[in-house]
Amino acid sequence: MEYRHLGRSGLRVSALGFGSWITFGDQLGEDAAYQCMKTAYDAGVNFFDNAEAYAMGEAETIMGKVLKRAGWARSDLVVSTKVFWGGAGPNDRGLSRKHVFEGMYASLDRLDLDYVDLVYCHRPDLHTPIEETVRAMSDVVTSGMAFYWGTSEWSAEQIRHAAEIAAREHLVAPTMEQPQYNLLVRERVESEYAPLYRDLGLGTTVWSPLASGILSGKYNDGIPPDSRLGHERYAWLRRTLEGEEGAWRLRVARDLAALASELGCTPSQLALAWCLKNPQVSSVITGASRPAQVVENLAALAVAAQLTPEVMDRIDAFAGNRPAEPKDWRTM
Repeated sequence: MEYRHLGRSGLRVSALGFGSWITFGDQLGEDAAYQCMKTAYDAGVNFFDNAEAYAMGEAETIMGKVLKRAGWARSDLVVSTKVFWGGAGPNDRGLSRKHVFEGMYASLDRLDLDYVDLVYCHRPDLHTPIEETVRAMSDVVTSGMAFYWGTSEWSAEQIRHAAEIAAREHLVAPTMEQPQYNLLVRERVESEYAPLYRDLGLGTTVWSPLASGILSGKYNDGIPPDSRLGHERYAWLRRTLEGEEGAWRLRVARDLAALASELGCTPSQLALAWCLKNPQVSSVITGASRPAQVVENLAALAVAAQLTPEVMDRIDAFAGNRPAEPKDWRTM
């Protein structure tokens, strides 16, 4: 396993992490989750991602039971959670000081942990002053409930504003951001955040590297009825394959599959390897519903070594969406 620093911090996270979104509590119970997490841990994965919103808290409960059952040393783990969507009550969501603290108490209780290593503001809260949120997150860290705090799907302007408030008020600044990043969605990570890597030392733990399964190739010939996009609950994802934009996504997925065949790997491995090649990515969060998928995903580390500049240029050519700035993030 390769380990990377989380931005400019001293914390090292596995280049491939393991997340619980969609699977834990929805597809997996404790036993299946244990098998997947054990397979990942045995291969060197130390970063396990969660959130209070995943399966309405059940994902954290399951992960907590797995961690207790496995008996791994707490110092060997980097566990994360996120606060924002905690329930239906008027103060059960958002990033007010009240919900930040109560959300953290509830998450730690479900995870059965004394602290998490990372906590994210799951989305920006337009109804709470950023200063209130920055102070609350800083206090979460200084209280020992988390070691580092960060954001998820915040704009570069919002992250910079939070960092400026922290510097002015002598508070703990955000360390990391968790954005969506894959071959189909790359502008924010490669261009918008570029100054933040240099100025703030921002780390990234990216989600949806397979673009909700599109880049795995499973939808290249239609939507299987037993797939995620075949379920009515995910109709909003199915719509991403409609129209001109959807046609482009499928074309990129098919071209990626053809290149993967040429390189002797699976499309999923190639899509993950492509994310790993970005030096600004601290960890790529993967998901799996069975141990065999975990093993397949982990092989992406070897595939990344095959991605020469020439291969990366070929991918850029058929995707046709490389951001204009920075000119080449591979040389940053």
